[in-house]
Amino acid sequence: MPYFMFHHILTLLLLLSLNYHPSVNITAPPKTYYAQVPRSSTRKTSLYFQFLFFSYPKIFLSSILVINASIYVYNLDPSPRDIRVVRINDTTIQVFWLPIYHPPVERYIVHYNDKAENKPENQWALYSPSHPSTTTATISGLKPDAMYNVRVSAEFSANIYERYNSSGTERREGDLSEIHVADIYHRTREIVQYDDQLSRPTNLSYVDLTSNSVKLLFFFNETNLDPRRQIQKLEVHYEGIQNYVDGLGTIRSTSHHNLAGLISIPPTAGAREWLVTSLVPNTQYTFNLSGAISSTEQSSIKIYSLPATIRLSTDFDAPPYVDRPEQDRRILTKTNGLSIVPQQVHLRLHRASTKNGPIDRYYVVVHLIEHVSYRSYVPQEGRRECCYTAGVFNESQLPDIFVLGDGKETRDWEPFHGRVYNNSPVSNGCKVKLVSWGFNRKKENLTTSSSTIQLNLLPKLVQTQNQETFYNLLWIFGIIVLIFVIVLVIIIFILKYNRTKKKSSTLPPECVPFDLTPKVLTMEMQMPIIPSTVSPTSSNEHVELRRNQIVNTYSNNNNIHTHIKEVISTTHSPIHIDEFTEHLERLKAADNYKFSLEYESIDPGQQFSWEHSKLEYNKAKNRYANVIAYDHSRVILHTIDGIQGSDYINANYLDGYRKQNAYIATQGPLPNTFADFWRMIWETNSACIVMMTKLEERNRLKCDQYWPTRGTEVYGSIQVTLTDFIELSSYSIRTFTVAWIGHPDKREIRHCQFTAWPDHGILEHATSFLMFVRRVKVLNLPDAGPIVVHCSAGVGRTGCFVVIDALLERLKHEKTIDIYGHVTLLRAQRNYIVQTEEQYIFIYEAINEAIQSGQTEVLARNLLTHLQRLLHPINDSSLTEMELEFKRLSNFKAQPSKFLSANNPANKFKNRLVNILPYENTRLCLSPIRGVEGSDYINASYIDSYRFKNGYIATQGPLTETVDDFWRMVWEHNVTIIVMLTKLKEMGREKCVQYWPSDRSTRYGYFIVDPVGAYNMPQYLLSEFKVTDSRDGQSRTVRHFLYTEWPEQGVPKIGEGFIDFIGQVHKTKEGFGQEGPIVVHCSAGAGRTGVFLTLSIVLERIRYEGVVDIFQTVKLLRTQRPALVQTEDQYQFCYRSALEYLGSFDNFVSS
Repeated sequence: MPYFMFHHILTLLLLLSLNYHPSVNITAPPKTYYAQVPRSSTRKTSLYFQFLFFSYPKIFLSSILVINASIYVYNLDPSPRDIRVVRINDTTIQVFWLPIYHPPVERYIVHYNDKAENKPENQWALYSPSHPSTTTATISGLKPDAMYNVRVSAEFSANIYERYNSSGTERREGDLSEIHVADIYHRTREIVQYDDQLSRPTNLSYVDLTSNSVKLLFFFNETNLDPRRQIQKLEVHYEGIQNYVDGLGTIRSTSHHNLAGLISIPPTAGAREWLVTSLVPNTQYTFNLSGAISSTEQSSIKIYSLPATIRLSTDFDAPPYVDRPEQDRRILTKTNGLSIVPQQVHLRLHRASTKNGPIDRYYVVVHLIEHVSYRSYVPQEGRRECCYTAGVFNESQLPDIFVLGDGKETRDWEPFHGRVYNNSPVSNGCKVKLVSWGFNRKKENLTTSSSTIQLNLLPKLVQTQNQETFYNLLWIFGIIVLIFVIVLVIIIFILKYNRTKKKSSTLPPECVPFDLTPKVLTMEMQMPIIPSTVSPTSSNEHVELRRNQIVNTYSNNNNIHTHIKEVISTTHSPIHIDEFTEHLERLKAADNYKFSLEYESIDPGQQFSWEHSKLEYNKAKNRYANVIAYDHSRVILHTIDGIQGSDYINANYLDGYRKQNAYIATQGPLPNTFADFWRMIWETNSACIVMMTKLEERNRLKCDQYWPTRGTEVYGSIQVTLTDFIELSSYSIRTFTVAWIGHPDKREIRHCQFTAWPDHGILEHATSFLMFVRRVKVLNLPDAGPIVVHCSAGVGRTGCFVVIDALLERLKHEKTIDIYGHVTLLRAQRNYIVQTEEQYIFIYEAINEAIQSGQTEVLARNLLTHLQRLLHPINDSSLTEMELEFKRLSNFKAQPSKFLSANNPANKFKNRLVNILPYENTRLCLSPIRGVEGSDYINASYIDSYRFKNGYIATQGPLTETVDDFWRMVWEHNVTIIVMLTKLKEMGREKCVQYWPSDRSTRYGYFIVDPVGAYNMPQYLLSEFKVTDSRDGQSRTVRHFLYTEWPEQGVPKIGEGFIDFIGQVHKTKEGFGQEGPIVVHCSAGAGRTGVFLTLSIVLERIRYEGVVDIFQTVKLLRTQRPALVQTEDQYQFCYRSALEYLGSFDNFVSS
């Protein structure tokens, strides 16, 4: 018999010794209340209660107390809750859980197993802490390259069961907890060996320790004479544990290491020093410095010397983010006659995470003017014209609710001992923020300010004088609510009754939609049951079911189609998304050999008739003689009396995912088919045209322009007016108003032209194309007709778009992908669909990228909720979705062949860092100098902006050897704006040479640069230069923006200043009407440069589309230059800055 019987009604006893009155001591006798717990099918549950207490006899709005309570009720053998798994090192994890208070626990048991072994749970390894009250366990000896499933259970004493159980067993094991995955990182597949005979570094020590870096000092001397035994490089391995309390008050531990990117040092003999950067504040690190050689027999074996080891703790830093206060609904009021004048506001305050180090205190700051400065806060006594401090609190005493304006005073302490802050009454128009204050180990101030909130004060309220009047109003309100509830119940009953009737006549499809997350699809969708005896031209059944039927329908025409049917049903079944990447790699093996076999086995579909395309009066309407329209799937126009072939256009209906005739594939219109094309748009009720080609490519006409450049054009009976046009870097969008002459109806048509497809071959990366496909999906109306898609012939790129769009829709509902089957289906509807093998491979690559990346685009108004989800730990571990999302960016690895010019021996000295090089296909080329090898090279890459192709140039900070090349680049590529995001020296190291003159004219190669003026702005220095080509005397003005507020370590605490800087740069470019790209550089041209480019694109996209997608933006940038946005802090800064930007728009504020 269970301890609590949930199959009957449980009576819960609540003892409440509270008779609330705001001004009277609580001395009322206790009262007993009973609540019935409904019968439950679960064995454990949480009960939630809400108690409302009213003061008596005088009832005012401010005299209501609300108490929310929740009670967790356990079953007979409960499982431990809130399991948390933390990685300690490569082979050790620590497991935490909450204790079970009843029944008494004899011991806890941790069950764990390597996920790859897939053992039954009764064969998992077990570990039990020695003491029964212990709620943590450290498990060591694990595999360093494995992921472990972890569950926890408890054993209970038999005594507690004597009245329920007479089995006589001494102990009984309780239920297992949910499965949690151990946070173990995968090691490299290299085999590591240690050799104590190898030379090793000695005397390891450190200096210049900060929150993000440390300088290691050591001595190294090679003692082996055998060259094969000599150290090839020194490697720094480090691991760290960061213990902190998050913003919710939960104690957490996070591990940090450089296993993914080891620090390599040349094995130069003698006393050495090495600066290690990108460390994390408030972290205890262990550094190991070893010499390394590679095995001559087997390249996969790496041999290390014995390491030199040192332990240290990085300094503290300010928290990266402080949540802004929230205004509570309750308002304390001050009575004044018959009115209630608001003087006080309840604010909810939230602690910041101590991840970067301890926080000493918090200040509540009120701003009285509209403009809010985000500069470092210094507490001041008294009420100044701009702002005042309303209170100061010790970190441990920060109240959950702060009453702003209650007139109380708080006193500060060292280093501001004696300062007193008055919490004076507030008024409309004020803004409030919370400021954290702490110190590093050098006793330097560390502050972070939250963003501000606007206080909304209620207008004056009239006080109810008569208690009887109040009760009358309460009765009226209750009656109204009761009537509303009755009406609502009746409506629900009617709707449910109607739905039941419908269900009895029509079998529902057994499908449940689900969201797509990276590599994880949470629900399955089964295919609905559809009759199988319907022809492909007339059925309403779904594409996946019709695939085999189409082959069956036409298999009698030729024996080969029977063979194709067998191939589809056996070797080409749908691929599960978890296996898709591996399947893709198998197809690509041996120079795409299996890809070739699979593509060549697709039924060409040419057994179908195309009689209408052969007719003499229709031949002139075909752009290509061999690309025709099958009779059974062609688009049939309304016949025009007296005109032969007026129902013909070279276009076919294509099926999408679970939607018949979702698309129309057609050729690029000819001048003699413009009228037919627009008539097709009108008659099929299409609302979106997708154009997959330029008008001309490689000096060949691919498509005739069938739309007006401006104003209105008439095509047959259709009048087309261009109402809007926006050109972006990879596609353009036109908006047309279309009307039938003589009829009042008008329709809006969107024309989406993808312009980034190369003239020859296919796209190297699918990121921009996937963004285009998703944009088309948003623009196409749900109730509109088919999407009209064309390229030149309407088969190659058209097929790519249709297949990818349909399969992206499938990804939202299913866990499998069927590229082969969908292409086979479409080949039976239009010939040559997906025209080449490389296009077929591109479809695979695009779908694989979509699976790996997931859906990361969010509406701007939902960004706050999305960011909170990203920062929330996964399964109560130390890992967050933000960390996983940033790690997925590193999945793309470029081959050495992508950096041919950068790795040319003549150019290597021109690169500041060996791992930040320009790709060959995006690098910027200088005019070659005769007789000088590599003179066309500079470490710079073209980057697309949101609106313009090659809108930016991302480059490194010039070296002494490359300053002349830098100015040559500025001149040859029509650059008029340079953005610099680094100081010349940071942390004692050169980041960039001064490549501009300070006070007088200076010559750089062919170019003379004259300083014209310099302007010190709050966050940047603006300099103007006159650049003159000494060869012909032509001159140009170049403006140089040097951003001065980026900290030497980490990222800015808030994004407002950087956002303003980005806006000023682009306003300057637009204001002076300059056409050339903007040059952006930091030191390496990667980290801060990437942040500038990302935010420039993201903020502009917010203004035009109202959506945010940081992940895809950074991913697209990294296809143009490696490592743009280098660190997770920079990545998170992009998110926070976008959120701050949205805070300035009321219409984007999330509800």
